[in-house]
Amino acid sequence: MISEETFSPLIATLSISVVLVALMAILVAELRPFETVRVVLYDHAQKGMLTVAAVAMASSLYYSEVANFTPCELCWFQRIAMYPLAVLLLVAVATRDRLGSRYVVALAAIGLSISIYHYQLQLFPDQAQVCSGGVVSCTVKFVDEFGFVSIPFMAGAGFLTILLLQVAEWRVDFLFKHDRP
Repeated sequence: MISEETFSPLIATLSISVVLVALMAILVAELRPFETVRVVLYDHAQKGMLTVAAVAMASSLYYSEVANFTPCELCWFQRIAMYPLAVLLLVAVATRDRLGSRYVVALAAIGLSISIYHYQLQLFPDQAQVCSGGVVSCTVKFVDEFGFVSIPFMAGAGFLTILLLQVAEWRVDFLFKHDRP
């Protein structure tokens, strides 16, 4: 089994990388010479979203079940947004159907908002907060990679990537419709 000391830097690097790749995909899809990128995005953006959601779900389970990190209240709310995304996207990909973007955007936007709030709580712990403290305080950092990547940061990167891939899919769909005579 992989140790937490190896897993955390790996997943932290991956979380930053996927956001950058999703941003590049949106920018490159706009350019005519990259028609293949458009096709790949149109055909596989939902699979990319599924991959991100599944990795995020598996990572959260790794942290709680293998590394024995007790999730705080806000971590649970982020899971409540991510897990249904993973299941809905899995069903959509398995049935070769397109999941309605309103579901993807709603769950990912809610999850991203919670992640941002949670992350800033960790950065500035001496403030009033909605986290009741429960078993674990929401200001506790179980992971602190590269001096800024924590669990809520990685969850936020996952939600942001899913949103960016959804935007890329919309953009490519729009470009395909308007590039045809």
